[in-house]
Amino acid sequence: MPTPVTLPEPWSRAKVSVVVPTYDEADNLPVLVEQVLGLGLPGLRLVIVDDNSPDGTGEIADKLAVEHGGAQDRITVLHRTAKDGLGRAYVAGMTRALEDGAEFVAQMDADLSHPPAYLPQLLGTLLSTGAGVVIGSRYVPGGSLSQQWGVRRRLLSGWANAYVKAILAMPIRDVTAGFKLWRREALEVLDLPSIHSSGYSFQVEMHFRAYRRGQKMVEIPIHFEDRQEGASKMDLAVQLESALRPFQLRRHERHRDR
Repeated sequence: MPTPVTLPEPWSRAKVSVVVPTYDEADNLPVLVEQVLGLGLPGLRLVIVDDNSPDGTGEIADKLAVEHGGAQDRITVLHRTAKDGLGRAYVAGMTRALEDGAEFVAQMDADLSHPPAYLPQLLGTLLSTGAGVVIGSRYVPGGSLSQQWGVRRRLLSGWANAYVKAILAMPIRDVTAGFKLWRREALEVLDLPSIHSSGYSFQVEMHFRAYRRGQKMVEIPIHFEDRQEGASKMDLAVQLESALRPFQLRRHERHRDR
């Protein structure tokens, strides 16, 4: 587990909203909330977006919001009526964060694969470089994957990155990364309501839109953990969307340019 960096004021008091989509993450969510809210960033808020989890994750989120409530209201919970995809959950959460006045919006998984201790470093990098987005990358020097990842999974992840980069020609190493921090103005340029992707290809679409719209993109190395509880949500439909979406994105941007 990395040691969080200590940010100077006023950076440490920046209004940061961390958007976390959840579906059947009852075991992981309390741990994640404790770690995120324990970072010593008084301006940090959590936006939890639950897709009607059958394991009661939504109810746990509500209880956590009450426990960490009071005058600060550090947790907002959005309840959606059905499992409608990671991308749609992120759009809902990011939209709410912007409506609530967030200056910066982070996105991270609920399964503890993204160590929250990196959040201060993401914020410090964003503010010091003037970037529109800072990406927690597995594939820049210093980045690493959990030792629990076998050879097949590593090859599949590496191939997916190479596949997307070959089609979309983006100048970043980890094009499928899901741990990042956005500047408010960058998200406004991306036009969140028009995002097409519903599954994990949402990450690729966000990166591609940022790149095509001239946003400065910076990667910092992270260690990517493997989930300890629960199951992956990567089903066949999500994999098919992820395979087809890069071609659709390239075609859509060419049409937009014309």
